[in-house]
Amino acid sequence: MTNPVKGRRIAIIGGGLSGLAAAHRLIELSAGQLPPLEITLFEASPRLGGIIGTQRIDDYLVDTGADSFLTNKPGAIGLCKRLGLESRLVATDTRYRGVHVLFDGRPVPVPEGFQLLSPSAIWPILTTPILSPWGKLRMLMEYFVPPGDVADESLADFVRRRFGRETLDRLVQPLVGGIYTSDPEKLSLAATMPRFLDMERAYGSLIRASRKEKKSKRAMASDTTSGGARYGLFAGFAGGMEELLAALRTQANLGCNVRTGMRIHSLSQVGSSAGYSVVLANGTQELFDAVVVATTAHQAAKLLGELDPALSSELNQIEYASSAIIVTAHKLANVRHPLNSFGLVVPHRERRRILATSFSSRKFPERAPAGSVLMRTFVGGAMQPELNDYEDASLKRIVRDELADIFGIQGPPEIELVVRYPRAMPQYHVGHLDRVNRLESLTATHPGLALAGNAFRGVGIPDSIVSGEAAAETIFRSGRDAERT
Repeated sequence: MTNPVKGRRIAIIGGGLSGLAAAHRLIELSAGQLPPLEITLFEASPRLGGIIGTQRIDDYLVDTGADSFLTNKPGAIGLCKRLGLESRLVATDTRYRGVHVLFDGRPVPVPEGFQLLSPSAIWPILTTPILSPWGKLRMLMEYFVPPGDVADESLADFVRRRFGRETLDRLVQPLVGGIYTSDPEKLSLAATMPRFLDMERAYGSLIRASRKEKKSKRAMASDTTSGGARYGLFAGFAGGMEELLAALRTQANLGCNVRTGMRIHSLSQVGSSAGYSVVLANGTQELFDAVVVATTAHQAAKLLGELDPALSSELNQIEYASSAIIVTAHKLANVRHPLNSFGLVVPHRERRRILATSFSSRKFPERAPAGSVLMRTFVGGAMQPELNDYEDASLKRIVRDELADIFGIQGPPEIELVVRYPRAMPQYHVGHLDRVNRLESLTATHPGLALAGNAFRGVGIPDSIVSGEAAAETIFRSGRDAERT
């Protein structure tokens, strides 16, 4: 094996966002080190970037994966600054901020100030048609519901306990389902939205907490020096999310040996040393001092089965959901609804065949030519898995029918594209954080090994970046520690 510090050979398996973030962070950390780290980035597909991407189709700019990211988490904003991309960030259009929810077959605005699980204003709740008089009363009674004493409970249990079933079924489930494509009866609140647990513990009531936090949020929104405040809660790129990937690819190609179309079969430890043998699909082996595994959990489980069966087994327990995005474009003259928000979420109780529709060109106007609208409709997920087996033509027909019925869209779309994401969204079920703690403990027994990706401590763009960077820092520190010993 090579010297544990000088000329250390590091493999990154997986060229999605977390893998690229890990590569970039290792390049940053090793700047000026002689000889430099020898970093090899393996990606099974022909392209780096994973499920994120942008396409130009006629006069439309289409993000085929995520089209924006949260700015109140520092991971993405911080990386953009270091890559020199800050000037390319664009805020969402303030004219359309808000979202609709389908209620009895028609789009109705989500009450102003309702934040996924909790209202920060009372009047919009009292006047919304989404809840019955009893549902409104039950929601407002949350003020007097005592805090729970369960360390981890499902989103559904938490919302029923604090706000009642109507709030869960008519508001929370569709809003959260649009993010996680998950079953709320299984989704861990502690792993996905721990701030609401913190609010309950700190204030005794989410309504009380939301109203008290309103003032501080207004102050943060007016403070343009705070992370992301100048962009609002969400930001995107003028040229789509591909801009972030392009910058990371450039850095990776400058500082790494990038090998696309290269599938890895397995990973094993070399004797009793801290080195690793990476076995390629063609049977050849390459030796490395350290490895970052930045794949899905089920792919990582296959790679690590020989190295650590217990670690592999824990990874295999993380379930995934599949989904598809059907991208369509329409002349606004052919749309009866004003589309005066960022999109629509669909409660499971409505018995529809779509999860949500995002009005992409309402969020970012430059995504569509004047007089047209770009829409992205989500299908499948954990609660409608059977739809993932439908052929493209069937999914297109389903979406056309649903959009026509809900929004009054007439005529064929100007563009129509199906983008599939098989087993792409990890499901953070109750007990997920305990599993992640076990995974981290098991991984720590293998010096020079790190896991990264959206399967562990967050599914969003900032979380994926932070996961990759943290893995890189772990690997870099392991070399320093080896040098000292």
